[in-house]
Amino acid sequence: MSGLRKFLLGLVAATAAAGLLGSSAPAAAAGASQKTDKWVTADLPDLGTQVAAPAKAQAVQAPQADQQAQSKDLVLRGDAVCTRCHDEEDDFPVLAISKTPHGVMADARTPTCTSCHGESSEHVHPTHGGPRPKPDRVFGKTSQTPVDVRNQACLTCHQNGVMTSHWAGSTHQVENVACTSCHKVHSAHDPVLEKRTQPQVCFTCHKEQRGQINRPSHHPIPEGKMTCSDCHNPMGSVGPHLLKRDTVNDTCYTCHMEKRGPFVHNHEPVTEDCTNCHNPHGTVTENLLKMRPPMLCHQCHSPHGAQVLQLMNQNGPGISTSSGKNGINYTMARGCLNCHTEVHGTNNPASGVPLGNPSPQFLFR
Repeated sequence: MSGLRKFLLGLVAATAAAGLLGSSAPAAAAGASQKTDKWVTADLPDLGTQVAAPAKAQAVQAPQADQQAQSKDLVLRGDAVCTRCHDEEDDFPVLAISKTPHGVMADARTPTCTSCHGESSEHVHPTHGGPRPKPDRVFGKTSQTPVDVRNQACLTCHQNGVMTSHWAGSTHQVENVACTSCHKVHSAHDPVLEKRTQPQVCFTCHKEQRGQINRPSHHPIPEGKMTCSDCHNPMGSVGPHLLKRDTVNDTCYTCHMEKRGPFVHNHEPVTEDCTNCHNPHGTVTENLLKMRPPMLCHQCHSPHGAQVLQLMNQNGPGISTSSGKNGINYTMARGCLNCHTEVHGTNNPASGVPLGNPSPQFLFR
């Protein structure tokens, strides 16, 4: 009975509770509704305000973020003014300067855009309509900026360099050649600084030397083993022809040291100038000679024949001589070098005794 009693008492209690809840449900619901409305009104934020405020803030902050992004230097110090327009999509790849010595940020000597192109305030902030004005200094082939003004932008840093110390008064300076006529500052690979491509830059103006270099006998410039600046300094020098050394011979002796001497007996044209006999850029004759011996030698020396003890009738009918010199002017075996092998100089201690050792000036071995 105890179990049934507990069940009945629980059922009665549940019924009574249901009756109480049913009678008070409308009031409770009304109170709950008022409380809910009050809570929504008082406690919940204005969703429209919360949505509109961030949107407005983002709209204000977007140009600021873009401006900050544009004002960030990309390559050089202070280049943000330029790189906001001149970027990788520009017709001229200005940002490639970062791959050159002019783009090394760790070097305090690294220039800025305005170091070369000037402040160019009218170009940056035009004060009138129409096409944007050019920068203060422009370096293109069609530039209207005077050459000396363009070169001065380079000389501001490079004036005291070893290579440019003799620029003033040099051939290229007198002829109004701009630095940018040869150099490409914004290019990662400046052709004039590379051994294989440098000659093509020089040949742009020096057409005659282009043809000479392609002759059969030439220095190994087309093969990429030599270049023009091995002998010449295009920025100026104290030697002739913009040579790096003081004289032609000193320049040649840089490689051809065996011809320097000193010799006991010198060949005067060799001591004077190597180009008396050689054309350093190229010829059709071996050893870079201007023409083939014996014609080259005959420009200074009279041709002669062999040593003959006696030859009848060479000085007249019935007259003989034993002087040993053949008066008939022809060249032995058509080549002077068959006998005169040491044309650059010799150390042969010949005494010059007649019919004995040859005279030293003959430049025999």
